[in-house]
Amino acid sequence: MAEVAVQSERRSEGIVINDDWPGYCLDLFSYPAHYSGDLDCVIVPHGVIMDRTERLARNIMDDLGDHDIVVLCVLKGGYQFCADLVDRIKALSRNSNRTIPMRVHFIRLKSYLNDQSTEDLHIVGAEDLSFLAGKNVLIVEAIVGTGKTMKTLLKHVEAFRPKMIKVAGLLVKRVPHSSACVPDYVGFEIPNRFVVGYALDYNEYFRDLNHICVISESGKMKYKI
Repeated sequence: MAEVAVQSERRSEGIVINDDWPGYCLDLFSYPAHYSGDLDCVIVPHGVIMDRTERLARNIMDDLGDHDIVVLCVLKGGYQFCADLVDRIKALSRNSNRTIPMRVHFIRLKSYLNDQSTEDLHIVGAEDLSFLAGKNVLIVEAIVGTGKTMKTLLKHVEAFRPKMIKVAGLLVKRVPHSSACVPDYVGFEIPNRFVVGYALDYNEYFRDLNHICVISESGKMKYKI
């Protein structure tokens, strides 16, 4: 990514994309024609996501190698990141003396209406997580904003007394009133802009977009409910 846009990686924060980064021109990439006019720019190309995910997998292997873990995938936005992250951990396990036996469980969080987070958080599939007792848990989430949702989820999971909890977040958004709930493994720290693609949606649209892009104002209006 462009030198002007990205600072050097710091293990705790990931790759930092500056607020003044204009993003990549859409004409440089392939994307579904039905989203023409709905996007402002590409903020993280698919290939960069894949390379960063491989690095996160290596970090997780370094930290958790030889530990059995339960991967808790946060749907729906986290499914693509989780699938790619797990695939890369599995590949590393096949080619290393260290290995991470994994089980994957899915839960769903819903707190957005259009482009605004609401106080009404629904956790689906997490009513009984008693099987997490004494286990090492890796929560995989696509994006962390204010951190309120993640804090609520962590409190819920902690009630089932796991041995350890780690969090992998592909994106951390710089937003006002952040609770400083930073994941243990971060892909990218991004500006406070509404992003879609790579399974992140706006009212269930854009999940079929490979790149992470900034939605345009016309796109918000087009798919608003």
